[in-house]
Amino acid sequence: MNDTFKDIPPTTLADLLGREQVMDTGIRPLWDSPRVAGPAYTVRCEPGDNLMLHAAIYRAEPGSVIVVESGDVDYALAGGNVCAVAQRRGVAAFVVDGVIRDLGEVREAGFPVFSRGVISIPGTKKKLGALGAPARAGGVLVYPGDIVVADEEGIVVTPAARQEEIFAAARAKLAKEAEQSLDAWETDHRARIEKALRDQGFAD
Repeated sequence: MNDTFKDIPPTTLADLLGREQVMDTGIRPLWDSPRVAGPAYTVRCEPGDNLMLHAAIYRAEPGSVIVVESGDVDYALAGGNVCAVAQRRGVAAFVVDGVIRDLGEVREAGFPVFSRGVISIPGTKKKLGALGAPARAGGVLVYPGDIVVADEEGIVVTPAARQEEIFAAARAKLAKEAEQSLDAWETDHRARIEKALRDQGFAD
């Protein structure tokens, strides 16, 4: 089912899941990458250190989205070679609450990275964090196996236990929207807006 989540826009998932499952706007695509979707492989790195992310690229299953909690934006968690190896091993993307480097190489390779930005200096590899434990990224607590969908519209996390329910609801919502013309949408929208204004006592 994970691959089929690529057909669901983050906006649709956000409508169904609410604000608490949507990462904040600081974590953005670093280049114009396509939408990615996959089960989370969670990583917690200590501030200033990237050891656990570097370990994760050899442990995450193909198709996984590696989600990283780092605790700082002063040191890069990964660079071009780490991203290239992750890509070669089938990792779908990095979603990093932190920063990376070698963006030109990453973009040229076509590896999707969503992060808080870029910095040129790397972190150390001296501190143990955690693999496969809940990780907080962009304000969302992500558990292993949660479904991460990310594109230019944002990053939404579907809890693993709700993936079938949310997927079915999302497909139904998209189908309903596809059947509605813009004229019909405008009529319904205007009626709802005018009612909301009246309910608040607004008068032209």
